[in-house]
Order: sequence, then C-alpha cells, then structure tokens
Amino acid sequence: MLYEKERTDLCTIIKNMYQRYGTNAAGGNVSVRINDEHIIMTPTLMSQNHLCDLSPYQILVVDMDENIVEGDGRLTREINMHMACFKQHPSIGCVLHGHAKESMVFASMGIDMPNLTEATQKFGKIPCLPFEPACSPALAEMVRERIEALGDDVLSKAFLLNKHGVLITEASLHKAHDMLERLEYNAYIAYKAMIFDKLAIHKMEEGTYAYNLEE
Repeated sequence: MLYEKERTDLCTIIKNMYQRYGTNAAGGNVSVRINDEHIIMTPTLMSQNHLCDLSPYQILVVDMDENIVEGDGRLTREINMHMACFKQHPSIGCVLHGHAKESMVFASMGIDMPNLTEATQKFGKIPCLPFEPACSPALAEMVRERIEALGDDVLSKAFLLNKHGVLITEASLHKAHDMLERLEYNAYIAYKAMIFDKLAIHKMEEGTYAYNLEE
C-alpha cells in the first residue's frame, strides 16, 4: 500500500479531530502533501458515513491532476480548494478544513475572530472570508487569491469560511491539527470575552504584547 504510515497517521488525526468537535457530521476534509506528485486526502462523506473512523486504505492517494491513484472511496468536491492551496505555494504541506464547534460561531456570523490567546498569535489576523458556496470554484479561487496575497507568509494561517467552517494551512498534518486546537480554544475565549465586553463586565482588549512565538 502506498504511503501506509502517512495514511495511518491521517486516520488517527481525523478521528481525534471529530471526537474533539474539530468537525461534525456535516463534513470536513484534510489533505497532506506527500511529494511533488501526490497528496493524500480524506474521502467524501468521511464524517457523515464513517464518523471519521477510517481505515488507511480509505485515505485516498491523489495526483496533482486530481486523479485517484489508490484508495477506496470518492474524492470530495472540496478538493478544488485544497489543490488551490497546494498549487499556489509549495511550502503548504497540509490543508485542514473542518466545521469546528466554537469557531463556527464566528464563521456563521460572518465576522472576524478576535485573536486573544498567546498560543494563537502566530495566526495574526483571523479573518472571515466573504461568502461563496461550499465546494464551488468561486470559493476555491477566493482561497487561492488569499493565499497569493500572503506571499511567503502562508503557514500557521487560519481563515473562517463564511457560513461554512474553518480552513488552516500548515507545513505538516500535526502542526495543522495543533493549530485547530489552538483556534478552537481562542474561539471559546473570544466569544465569552465579547459578551463580557458587551455587558460592561470587562473591556475586551487586543493589545500588543511581547509574545513568545517560538514553539
């Protein structure tokens, strides 16, 4: 089996992602760049049909022309968004998309997420992109344009997809999963901080501090 270790690892991560509400039964997908020829990617309906509990052979090996090389399953229609990221910048090694529970508050409202925790400062701004329909070429192109605008600063980035979910671009699968966890904790804190601010309990501040951004 091609890339057995990497496919097994992806199975472990997506199961954990589902169990910790990083996505839900409505969808989500994760892809990892293996080399210049292949990515591995979760199949369509991984959440709805399988609750993100997959075997390694259900992880698809896909070439850069979006052809399945090996694996049991069908490609998600959102592969266009993943490929847009991979083809736009070679340093992107993982694209993670989920319907993360806490972050969906901001995505569903169509607003940027305040970046309040030290652990998320490497994200910089956490913008909510304008609405485009899920799986559409327009959504993939909007994401590609956003990646292009970042230049070489494309890693450790999180975007909210309006009404849809979150998108994280990272160097590796484990880094992307780590960033999702950080984003979710920040979202949990941010919407409570906004309530405190609105109720005049304590003013929410996004100050400039000498954060330690080293891992």
